Amino acid sequence: MIEILDERKRQVFENGKDSYNIACGKASTAGSVSQRACVFCGSRVVLYPIADALHLVHGPIGCAAYTWDIRGSLSSGSELYRLSFSTDLRENEVIYGGEKKLYASLVELIDQYAPKAAFVYSTCIVGLIGDDVDAVCARVSREKGIPVLPVFSEGFKGTKKDGYRAACEAVFKLVGRDNTTPVSPFSINILGDFNLAGEIWIIKEYYRKMGIEVTSCITGDGRVDEIGRAHKAKLNVVQCSGSMSYLAKMMKETYGIPFIRVSYFGIEDMSSALYDVANFFDNKEIIEKTQKVVLEEVSTLLPQLESFRRDLEGKKAAIYVGGSFKAFSLVKALRHLGIQTVVVGSQTGTQEDYNYLKEITEEGTIICDDTNPLELSKFILEKGADLLIGGVKERPIAYKMGIAFCDHNHERKEALAGFEGMLNFSREVHSSIMSPVWKYSPARIKHAGGAE
Repeated sequence: MIEILDERKRQVFENGKDSYNIACGKASTAGSVSQRACVFCGSRVVLYPIADALHLVHGPIGCAAYTWDIRGSLSSGSELYRLSFSTDLRENEVIYGGEKKLYASLVELIDQYAPKAAFVYSTCIVGLIGDDVDAVCARVSREKGIPVLPVFSEGFKGTKKDGYRAACEAVFKLVGRDNTTPVSPFSINILGDFNLAGEIWIIKEYYRKMGIEVTSCITGDGRVDEIGRAHKAKLNVVQCSGSMSYLAKMMKETYGIPFIRVSYFGIEDMSSALYDVANFFDNKEIIEKTQKVVLEEVSTLLPQLESFRRDLEGKKAAIYVGGSFKAFSLVKALRHLGIQTVVVGSQTGTQEDYNYLKEITEEGTIICDDTNPLELSKFILEKGADLLIGGVKERPIAYKMGIAFCDHNHERKEALAGFEGMLNFSREVHSSIMSPVWKYSPARIKHAGGAE
């Protein structure tokens, strides 16, 4: 068994057994191979789904390759966002600077694709050689007549969470550009849903049935023009609080738009997300329509979950996701399937988030902040988890240990949000846990005390 590094001991807590004083918001411990990504990656995954914008990575080709098609985000129109453009900086630019190449790349791409806006991502090497990306972007913006926005996301500046902030600062510059298009008095912006596998379309349909206009989606299936009038909406609904709380706060300070935090995963949280919006507008007709939507969806869903629960009752799950709000919903959703959460953690959780996780999990549950593969493997073994829910970096951990895996991160192609998503989630968890392949896993056999 591995020992937890001294520097990380305050970031791991066993519910009911340790004195609760979890540390969070820290930089990753050097040498621990954190599951976090870099600043550039954080900014890229937030801005990537703005479909009619040009996304240009100013740096070596590897940065663009690493984040190409990084989200399972779908578009109802333009597919420009899926092209991963790069200035492909090489030795010559490292020595003499890459500003000329950046300018030439922007001009060529804007002329060819006619985007509504352009985002330019500064990577580590750009921060080291000192290119004035801001000046180049300003020049091209004047010449081409579209917003050309620098995203200061040099990786050495911090962690993925710092990339979220950089993305929010960039997209905020698009807000407030359209003061003429009319917006409904019952209007919202959805912040922090990225339309993975078309999830935003499911959510927008619920709001449509309630009588709510979705003014803009930032950034799932996002459009530059819609973001330009986002300041006219009456409420911001923040789904991924880790990535979008900063933008919501800026919009509140500048435009006076209040915001609420929601989650679109699981039965309780999805219902609350609809009721919270209805209660904000305090309109009798909207409240009645919301009650009807929730009643119809839940009464259809619950009977379908029973067959899954019969097989899954008593199973154990480990959860490690980016945003802690997602972890809350997953703990609750698993209970509907009879599955106990024995390990839960996130990359970007706050003290308040972990306090809530302590409240909704059972005694003995391990709660961890910014964990690493060795720790996560140890916790899974200690608690006997049958399932790991995470992202692409966690998948190999599950398979090497011979347990089921459910992808709940931004690469997935299966819609898991909304009531429809809860059914998809239950089906995926059931098929993975109940697969007969796990009994043949060498790791599972060894852990059970059998022959290798």
